[in-house]
Amino acid sequence: MFQTFWQKFKIVLQDSGLRKRIGFIFFILLLFRVGAAIPVPGVDLLRLEAFLSGNQFFGLLNIFSGGGLSNLSIVMLGLGPYITGSIIMQLATIMSSKLKALYHEEGEAGRRRFNQYSRMLTVPLAVTQGFGLLTLLERSNVLSYANFFDKSLDIIVVTAGAVLLMWLGEIISEKGIGNGVSILIFAGIVASLPTTISRLIATFDPSQIPIYIGFFVAAIVIVGGVVFITEAERPIPITYAKRVRGNKVYGGVSTYLPLRVNQAGVIPIIFALSLLLFPQMIVSFLANVNNAIIQTVSSIILAILQNPWIYGGLYFILVFLFTYFYTAITFDPDAISQNLQRGGAFIPGVRPGVHTAEHIGSILNRITLFGALFLGIIAVLPIVMQGITGLTSLAIGGTALLIVVSVVLDLMKKVDAQITMREY
Repeated sequence: MFQTFWQKFKIVLQDSGLRKRIGFIFFILLLFRVGAAIPVPGVDLLRLEAFLSGNQFFGLLNIFSGGGLSNLSIVMLGLGPYITGSIIMQLATIMSSKLKALYHEEGEAGRRRFNQYSRMLTVPLAVTQGFGLLTLLERSNVLSYANFFDKSLDIIVVTAGAVLLMWLGEIISEKGIGNGVSILIFAGIVASLPTTISRLIATFDPSQIPIYIGFFVAAIVIVGGVVFITEAERPIPITYAKRVRGNKVYGGVSTYLPLRVNQAGVIPIIFALSLLLFPQMIVSFLANVNNAIIQTVSSIILAILQNPWIYGGLYFILVFLFTYFYTAITFDPDAISQNLQRGGAFIPGVRPGVHTAEHIGSILNRITLFGALFLGIIAVLPIVMQGITGLTSLAIGGTALLIVVSVVLDLMKKVDAQITMREY
């Protein structure tokens, strides 16, 4: 294993193109970390630390901002607006046949237009989230503004920061390796590890050693489970029909179509967290409005959402549903069936066309069930541990661990694919 790793590492060092791609990613991540270290004006750091301590909601929001929320940096909104915009656009494909055709049937040009709509939607969402978050922090005395003009400037700054992160994520996907949005979230999680570890050391209690050991064992199980489910495939046998041209016979080859157990990867986790964070931010903002009825209703909703068991249940359901939803969007059995039929291929014992699409769809639904259940269970497992132990950092660390492992696996596959292309 180590010999194989060393051989691939030497290939990476020798390949100037691959080396430039990896260097480009590190350069973009450096710019990202510089932006996360620049705070907006008028921040009371002591009150900010008191406001963020022990707050699971803002701890999860801090993951999406890559640690930018912990010091109210110019990128404090992180990738939340862009992810929310992407979710809205993908949900819109269910309701609009034109958007569905644009995404599925018009090829790369259609996807570029579809992504452009998601980018355009990011701006109003960033303005809305920026206004709500800054107003909430202002009413909590974390920020102070002399007039609305100063507040407007901060809204423009954090909106620009969200758009900048969106652009950095897309430029990594285009000129680097892997999914840029996932890599930026991964970088933010890794950058927050020293702070998390130092906080755990500072609050270390010898009586909780069994809890720490249990969490460590659970982390190893989660890592192993994520690797196993991510690598698991269900092969569907494929046979190419024989064709005679002149004196030569083509086809007659048997191969297989690999269906991954978890086609969606880590995207359902990111989608679910995004969808849970946005309503909590709005309700947290409304809880401070000068209206008794709105305050009461908002406080009740916020108390319900902050209940770890209710929150965990919603989290599990959303992860489960988004796994099926994202798989249905990215993997179309009808298109696969048509491509097989055009290439003269068929599944033994299954008629081409509609029957092949139904057969593939049936298998995909069954294996996605295991992937969705697994993602949902390991997503809520840290929250269950937090509810039992009362240690908030365990919940955040568990979610972060899930994202980190999935992103690292995906990145390793992309690097391995680049190395294989170089060998060919």
